[in-house]
Amino acid sequence: MQERRRLLVSYVAAVAATGAALFVRWLLNPLLEHRLPFITLYGAVALAVWYGGWGPAVLATLLGYLAADLAFVETESDSPLWLSGPGGIAGLVVYFLSSLIVIALGSRMRTAERRFETAALEALARQRQLENEMAERSRADQALRDNEARLAAEADALARLNDLSSRLWRMRSLREGLDEMLAATIELLGADMGNVQILDAERKVLTIAAHRGFKPDFLDFFREVSTKDDSACGRALRSGARMVIEDVEADAPFAPLRPIARAAGYRAVQSTPLIGRDGTPLGMLSTHFRSPHRPGEQDLRRLDLYVRQAADFIERCRTDEALRRADRQKDEFLATLAHELRNPLAPVRNAIQILRLKGPLSPDVQWARDVIDRQMQQMTRLIDDLMDLSRITRNRIELRKERVDLARVLHGAVETSRPLVDASGHELSVVLPPEPVYVDADPARLAQVFANLLNNAAKYSEPNGRIALTVDRQGSDIAVSVRDGGIGIPEEMLPRIFDPFSQVNQSLERCQGGLGIGLTLVKRLVEMHGGSVAAHSAGTGKGSEFVVRLPIPIALAAPGSPATPDEPVAEAPARWRLLVIDDNNDAATSLGMMLSTLGYETRTAYDGLAGLEAAAEFRPDVVLLDIGMPMMNGYDVARRIREQPWGKEIVLIAVTGWGQTEHRQRTSEAGFDHHLVKPVDPAALAKLIASLAAEHVRQLTGRFT
Repeated sequence: MQERRRLLVSYVAAVAATGAALFVRWLLNPLLEHRLPFITLYGAVALAVWYGGWGPAVLATLLGYLAADLAFVETESDSPLWLSGPGGIAGLVVYFLSSLIVIALGSRMRTAERRFETAALEALARQRQLENEMAERSRADQALRDNEARLAAEADALARLNDLSSRLWRMRSLREGLDEMLAATIELLGADMGNVQILDAERKVLTIAAHRGFKPDFLDFFREVSTKDDSACGRALRSGARMVIEDVEADAPFAPLRPIARAAGYRAVQSTPLIGRDGTPLGMLSTHFRSPHRPGEQDLRRLDLYVRQAADFIERCRTDEALRRADRQKDEFLATLAHELRNPLAPVRNAIQILRLKGPLSPDVQWARDVIDRQMQQMTRLIDDLMDLSRITRNRIELRKERVDLARVLHGAVETSRPLVDASGHELSVVLPPEPVYVDADPARLAQVFANLLNNAAKYSEPNGRIALTVDRQGSDIAVSVRDGGIGIPEEMLPRIFDPFSQVNQSLERCQGGLGIGLTLVKRLVEMHGGSVAAHSAGTGKGSEFVVRLPIPIALAAPGSPATPDEPVAEAPARWRLLVIDDNNDAATSLGMMLSTLGYETRTAYDGLAGLEAAAEFRPDVVLLDIGMPMMNGYDVARRIREQPWGKEIVLIAVTGWGQTEHRQRTSEAGFDHHLVKPVDPAALAKLIASLAAEHVRQLTGRFT
């Protein structure tokens, strides 16, 4: 349709151009008269071909001929020009040929112009496309640069966050970690100051735990913030979401707080809640800006990462503190438990020793005494194992290593376990290498290892079983094996046999007592000696074997001169006085009776004040003093005795159920000379007092010679 309209317009234009040419020729007719009748028509033909092409140009040629022939050509007759003779025909031919030439040239020019226009349009289109492509590329390059800058900023933020996280995990102080977190957040947001608040869950108030850039007046004013406050942190606490105040001067609810903000020097503030993993509010992180400001979305996204780190750190610190508190409570409970259990055992052990010192007893009484003794020793071992496990877990045990003959250690372990082995009728064989084997070890702790293994072998073997203790050198190690033919160890239990509180068989008919910590102690003590221990068993009912490997020192030379036999215990010197002070009447009385049986002059007191008065009156040579007593504790009694002129030379021996390292240190600081843990071994106590008496005699002898 559009093409037809364009074609019609071109023909109309051709007619109009022809009319215009004829009009011009009519105007020129007075000058030209009948000459050159077609002179103006060539222009119309040229315009028609230029504008419309061949068709309109031919129409203009024909119309122009007919009109010019009628209006401007005079012939001798009224016949048309082409019938007027040779001259008329020649003019007509020239006209049409000229018109054809004009049409041909115009058409070629029109085609060339159209091609030029098309080429120009195409060039313009290509130029515009190129410009668009360049603009698009420029935009893409700018977007790429923006992305690179954003990625670089994100990478830098993540690197700083990772570095902050690493530093936080090394920190154990909540205050130190919050200071570090606050500094990093202020740097991240480009803030000028800030603070971290911790939520008091019971009172529902925020208290400042870390701050930067604030003076005491501000800190005092915001010491506690609740949901009723219209500060940024108060509103954030109320809503549970981030609160941003772009300009405190334009924020209506903040109006009462503006003097504080002006004094502190900030105009904008953001407060973000610190939320635990379980959704529990923990506190608030706020940053402040000296000028009106609103952090961008990217900064707020990064801030959320920092806030997550802060919340995790607070939760970890609280968990660590709860664990430390639970550990302290556990230690206090174990120490109190041991103290309370040892106190009643002390008079029992003293009573047993008194029965032994009284001479021959009837078989029934002797049997009863031995039963009580064995069960009391078992109870003592359980208490000692429990306390040792606690000490090892907290790295509170220090080994007193020395070059020691392994055979001597093993003989001590055998003697310790002998009552339990003999009670079950077991046959115990000990095979030692022909030459001495020396190890660097704490003799007491190493003997405890092998005694525990022998006790287990005796407990978990049928009566009249066989237990073998063998020592074999294997390269640079010495291997000590304890093998029995008892109940064995199920295969699934072997990997867990050394775990705390692990029991091989807990059925009632096989129950042998114990806490399941003996093998744990064995493993820990052996490892502290640089060795290892392994358990082997073919299965249930097929016995078991425990192999302890210890390194042999590079220097195999034996220690100095062999130990000389113990000197005979000196007799108690005449009138050597011993004072026993203990609020447990049975413990004090039984210990006094036992010491009296040994030949010492004794006296007892049952509280601290009475003990101090008795010491002033009795003037003892040795005071055996309990620690936990009413009226006045043992530490204070010891200090008061040491303050007296007559108390400086008295030997003070702590006899107490408290046996931890800190208690030993406190007794030493209070002026005690020795620290014994209840129930005290009567033989060891007698030996200690006898050695003190012998030293006393030697000193007196030296003064008079």
